Amino acid sequence: MLKHYQLNALSDADINQLISRNTDATHAIQDAVLQIIDEVRQDGDASLKSFAAKFDKVALEKLYLDKEEIEELAMTITRDQQRALEIAFQNIHKFHSTQLRRERTVETMPGVKCWREVRPIEKVGLYIPGGSAVLPSTLLMLGVPARIAGCKEIVVCSPPQQSGKINGFVAYCLQLLKIERIYLAGGAQAIAAMAFGTASVPKVDKIFGPGNQFVTKAKSVIQGMTNVSIDMPAGPSEVLVIADETANPAFVAADLLAQAEHGPDSQAVLVATSATIIEAVNGKLEEQLAILPRAEIAKMAIANSYAIQVADLQEAMRFSNSYAPEHLILETDQWENLTRHISNAGSVFLGHLTPESAGDYASGTNHTLPTSGYARSYSGVSVDSFVKKITFQHISAEGLQQIGSTVEILAELEGLHAHKNAVTIRK
Repeated sequence: MLKHYQLNALSDADINQLISRNTDATHAIQDAVLQIIDEVRQDGDASLKSFAAKFDKVALEKLYLDKEEIEELAMTITRDQQRALEIAFQNIHKFHSTQLRRERTVETMPGVKCWREVRPIEKVGLYIPGGSAVLPSTLLMLGVPARIAGCKEIVVCSPPQQSGKINGFVAYCLQLLKIERIYLAGGAQAIAAMAFGTASVPKVDKIFGPGNQFVTKAKSVIQGMTNVSIDMPAGPSEVLVIADETANPAFVAADLLAQAEHGPDSQAVLVATSATIIEAVNGKLEEQLAILPRAEIAKMAIANSYAIQVADLQEAMRFSNSYAPEHLILETDQWENLTRHISNAGSVFLGHLTPESAGDYASGTNHTLPTSGYARSYSGVSVDSFVKKITFQHISAEGLQQIGSTVEILAELEGLHAHKNAVTIRK
């Protein structure tokens, strides 16, 4: 079960080691990713088909499904399943639709007006993970804000199933989003395809989506070697649960396992105010693991996880801010007093009845979030992620008289006389 540490017995070096995750110290992942990227750049579609055969165990005749094939697959799911996806779509749309606002014009001096206008990123690429769990919810989380932002072209890549197609849930989400084509490519090769373009897969301006360590590394490498940007480093998933004596151990265990079942490289951290809580949660973990279909995957993630015993909730918050979790759950009656102390977290779940899985699927907030400590400097995906904000300014004759001498003086002191002349010539 969870390894048990007492925070006051750990050195700073111990803590730094505990909070670091998904490192690539030997550069093995980076080397493999660079090779994949190079093959996709050189061989395009042929390399994508080769990687599909190697990694997905499927021989692809073509690298995409079109509208008719998507419609056929969407009809294979039940009406209850369709309705659940529709409710998730509606809640996600309702939450994100408030994020697109027009800013007011500011007159910084008489006759000098400045403002910003929003423009959508024209071509975006959405990566939808496959592997052991297919995530239609991720397609909604990325596709909905892309649609609200007004992106002209939305390119979707996802690994093919053994059938050489996608499942009906992803297909139905494509219909909800009015996306008529999906590309059958996964892993680092999909990221490379969207970054450089192939005969089948269009080149995009920005790439979105979570994935394993290879996908995350490919995104960071691509951003460094091209003019294609990324949403954030979003690698293997993680949760940190803060629990005190008011917490229900069964709820805490369920939340930890909900994260652990994502994959063996996921991490679930418990920060508790007593050893009694940790022991109780470990007991519930054993009970719940026994009936989980993905128990073997969850066990590997739990082995990669731990519990920290702290003196009080304030100490718990300090550790959490150092860890900077993707998901933070406050399973305590005191959650209202703690929220103001949160400085580093991707998304926060408050109280005993707010499971992280609600945010993963249907509460409305986005589940594409920064991992591996990047919550210190990145936000989760939102409509803002899919737009650019361009500044404008207009200066009247009065404004030029007001601001002209200031610009002339500043330009002259920097030795940029052409800058000065661009003002002087207009007076």
